[in-house]
Order: sequence, then structure tokens, then C-alpha cells
Amino acid sequence: MLRQTLLLLHLLSAITWLGGMFFAYFCLRPAAVQVLAPPQRLPLWVATFDRFLRYMALAVLLLLATGTTMFVQVGVANAPPGWHAMATLGVIMAAVYAYLYAALFPKLRAHCEAAAWPAAAQVLNRMRQGVALNLVLGGLVVLAAVSAR
Repeated sequence: MLRQTLLLLHLLSAITWLGGMFFAYFCLRPAAVQVLAPPQRLPLWVATFDRFLRYMALAVLLLLATGTTMFVQVGVANAPPGWHAMATLGVIMAAVYAYLYAALFPKLRAHCEAAAWPAAAQVLNRMRQGVALNLVLGGLVVLAAVSAR
């Protein structure tokens, strides 16, 4: 029962994180660019990231905790190669997330509060690149999960 609960929390967290990034990158971003000028679009991103990044803090912590627990239960030496790949990529993704949340997001918020739109746009572009990186890494994690035996 514990294993199924851990796996459920792990999968729900991964689905939420990847799905949220997909939505933000491929749906919200193009729509916001299409219909909003920077003075409206950039504060929308601050409000969106304020909510999204807080929820993802929980998802990332759950992913790391459940993944580590399941890894330890099986034993590092006994874990399939796909698990090692998932763990490595997951830690990298968590580091990218932490950088977005702790380093870039406060800058985006500050630039928006100061109505420094060009500077805010530069920070948002760096955040977009981080999200794109994590989407690619997340796809590789899914590939590793499917290949794990």
C-alpha cells in the first residue's frame, strides 16, 4: 500500500509539473503575446508565476521525496538504469526550478513593480528558456520511466 501511495503522489506531481509547463509555454505564452501589450502581459506573468511556482514547490518536493523513498526501498544498486536516469534528470530539473523561483522570479516581480518593461521582458525570456529546458528534461524523464525495468 505504501508503494502505491508513493507512486501515485510521484506521478500526480510529475503530471502537474509537466502539464503546467506545457500549458504555460505552448498555450498561455502565445495567447498573451497575441492579445496583450507588455505593460499588461508582464504583470499577468508575475501573477501566474506567483501561483504556479508556489504550487510547483510542493510538486517538486513531493517528487524528490517520493522518488528518493522508492529508490531507497529498492536499493540503489538494485534500481533499474532508468531510475538512475530519472533521479539524475529530476535533480537537474529541481535545480532549474529553484533558480527560476529564487533568482529570476523576484527580478521579474521587481522590474514589473518598477514598470521597467524591457528589463522585465529580458528576465521573462530567461525564465522561458528555463521552462523550455525543463520541458525537454521532463520528456527525457518520461522516456527513462518507460524504459525502466
